Amino acid sequence: MNRALRIPERWRLAGRVLAVFGIAATITVTGLPGIETDTATAAPRAVAARVKPGAKRCDVKNLGRKDQSTPTNSGFPNDPTGSNFSVWQGNPKNFNYDLPGKAYDGVKPPTAANKTEALSKVPNDTEKNYKEWQKIADKSGDPEDRKFEIYARYFHNKEGLSFDHWFEHRFIRNQTNNHKGSSFERQLVRDFRLVGPDWLCEVTVELIDAQGNVVDTRRYDAYNRRTKEFNEFKSNSELTNKQLAKDRKIARLMPDHKFRFTGAKAFTTGQRSKIDNLNRYVNRLRPGQTNQVRGNQRIYNPVPRTKPIRGYSDYQRWFAPGCQGGQGRTRLAAASTCGTRGPLNDRINGSGKTLGEAKKIQADARRIDTRGTLPRGGPGGVDFTTLELRYVGGLGKGRGMQYSMRADQMPNPDENPGFGGEARMQLSSDALFTWLALTPEKFWVNLNPDEPDRVMEARFGRTDAGRVLLEADLEMKHDFSEALNPDKHAGAKRYWDSAPRQNGMPCFPGVRMWIEPKPARVREQDGGIYILDAPMKVSVQWLDVEWQVPGSTECKGLTDAQKRAIEANVRTNVIPVVEERVNTDPDYADLRAVCTARVAAEYIRQQDAKTPTDFHKIIDSNDVSAFPLRAPNEKWTREGVHKRYMDSIKEGIEWFELEYGGKIYNQSVGGVDFSKQPKRNISRTRFNVEHRTLDTTTKTSLQSDDVSYRDTDTLYLGGGRLEAGEGEDPKPTPTPTKPGPDPTKPGDDPSTPAPDPTRTGGNAQPPANDPDPDGDLADTGSDTPIGLISGIAAAVVAAGAALVWWMRRRRQDATD
Repeated sequence: MNRALRIPERWRLAGRVLAVFGIAATITVTGLPGIETDTATAAPRAVAARVKPGAKRCDVKNLGRKDQSTPTNSGFPNDPTGSNFSVWQGNPKNFNYDLPGKAYDGVKPPTAANKTEALSKVPNDTEKNYKEWQKIADKSGDPEDRKFEIYARYFHNKEGLSFDHWFEHRFIRNQTNNHKGSSFERQLVRDFRLVGPDWLCEVTVELIDAQGNVVDTRRYDAYNRRTKEFNEFKSNSELTNKQLAKDRKIARLMPDHKFRFTGAKAFTTGQRSKIDNLNRYVNRLRPGQTNQVRGNQRIYNPVPRTKPIRGYSDYQRWFAPGCQGGQGRTRLAAASTCGTRGPLNDRINGSGKTLGEAKKIQADARRIDTRGTLPRGGPGGVDFTTLELRYVGGLGKGRGMQYSMRADQMPNPDENPGFGGEARMQLSSDALFTWLALTPEKFWVNLNPDEPDRVMEARFGRTDAGRVLLEADLEMKHDFSEALNPDKHAGAKRYWDSAPRQNGMPCFPGVRMWIEPKPARVREQDGGIYILDAPMKVSVQWLDVEWQVPGSTECKGLTDAQKRAIEANVRTNVIPVVEERVNTDPDYADLRAVCTARVAAEYIRQQDAKTPTDFHKIIDSNDVSAFPLRAPNEKWTREGVHKRYMDSIKEGIEWFELEYGGKIYNQSVGGVDFSKQPKRNISRTRFNVEHRTLDTTTKTSLQSDDVSYRDTDTLYLGGGRLEAGEGEDPKPTPTPTKPGPDPTKPGDDPSTPAPDPTRTGGNAQPPANDPDPDGDLADTGSDTPIGLISGIAAAVVAAGAALVWWMRRRRQDATD
């Protein structure tokens, strides 16, 4: 935290050291469609509009059947209060779509020899060449042939992109546009009964000039011929300005037609504003008519179907025991027995490393997202600084682990997209392994001017988990200093006004402080642990010490009652400011992520003690060489933090003036300490009531890259080790080019059924074999802080040392 320092010309230094140590731990890939651009071109003015003939009925196109009539309950509901927005009150629902090309995300960029072979089928025509490779791959089902089809498509692209960028942001994006958009349309046709002769799907409206020429077009996902309503379906609930501009023209030229936008995610404030603005415009065109434009929301989670192929699919080292040993992302192109895949990995790999890079990725993705199939917010929609590990499960020998992480949506992802996902993911993964590898007596940090050589245990000091704790230790000293400024906080003024005084000066709070997590709420079920909440509290206690800065003045001879009064005063008036920052301020985001990883690590320890897991060789190995300090902190040292700390003692952190008894005192202070590990499992009933659908949300997050918790701005993203048997088929059966439902089974629904609304959270009562009907399991560590001085170790979260120091300069009046 940056703070300006105001240091008087003359001052005397005084202080005391108050230290406490703690331990705290077969595939057909479609080609690229034409890409719509925003390039402005002069065009004749449209004077008429018409629905282009030839559109298919929705039931025929999506369900393979032809209903004789349109049901009376067909279509989307209107809001009963008269609002132009309707919200489906049921639970979120899944829909599946095929994404076969994603199985090749581990393919490396083509070599010169690869290029020669990839262009060998029709050397002088890159389009015919890749289509020839497509025929070969369709016939053989061999992944190697499909790989060269992908290479051939890459060389057909003329944008000059790198292979990795082209693959992720052109090839996979195009395939997602085609398959995800069609599957979402199919799901809405089923769920809202858009069948019968009234409903047409993928309708095009043509804009006509005075000479009868088509000068522009607008495509809608569905159209009701009876109600004359155009429908737009957006799986990410995001509307483009270009499409809305065309809607205004059509509203003017087709005055008897209405519009409705249906989204699979909650409409953001900005998107609701766009719909409202169009509605007001159309209402002005049609006096006496209202709600000509409506928004409709129902939460869906898209689940891609991709069968990984060993040697061709991408695996990550994150949270993968047995795959550690190097920095950053590693592609395992050969057959592998370790590594993780999942939606979270994909979002991480698609995020920029810097804000500038993220903005370029975001703009590029928006430009080619022709059907609104990007995850909500686009590639930059995740606030990666809030990413925390919230579920661990699927443990066992040969199974690795499954994981799900929670994060917030970025409020304005186009102007300020999220970035830095890889570094954040790496921090959580490394922290988990660090807590497992080191024995708990090494989890301590210590900032003490007397002990520059004992800042933290050496091995812990070579990890990012240790770095985060020591930096947080120093940060809390700064925040305690600021919290004692009476010019900024009313509580601080109450402290100074009521503190004991000697020689007219109010006594400085000689206390030690430490952060200790409040009992975290967790839930063990479904073969894993849900980390629901892990709040931290700041504790305070008076402590007498002998060390002081030469030349200082301080309150001496305080009685025990006075010390206890000061301690209580600080706890009441100062600590709440610091505690709120520890729990909410971005400066402590890394600390919160590291501590939730500690809870997960202790759960893994417990499970491994019962039955060995893939983490068994890591636990208590005291080998952290595979989890080193990562860039940009690879040159970080504990000594450097100690130096910054000593500089702050000499220069002061927060200066302010106190006036008592006609005298003015210039004051500067600082201090912090850490301790303890959370525990506490809540009951199944409480979990179901307070965290309804979190279990199904978490499970879906292992498959989908766009899972919001209910209709909030909280995301869950996951991944993990493949289940047994997955990714082992070297020659997968070819997949049809246009996958869809079996026309002989029009009622077949691939979605996950919604939970019974009469049962809260899935199971209103715990099953008879529930091992934890009362919620008393899952203690994740001791709740007793134990100091290093006593030589006793406990499995609690890393602790730091408290140093509360002060300096004063008394400025007396002329008569003194």
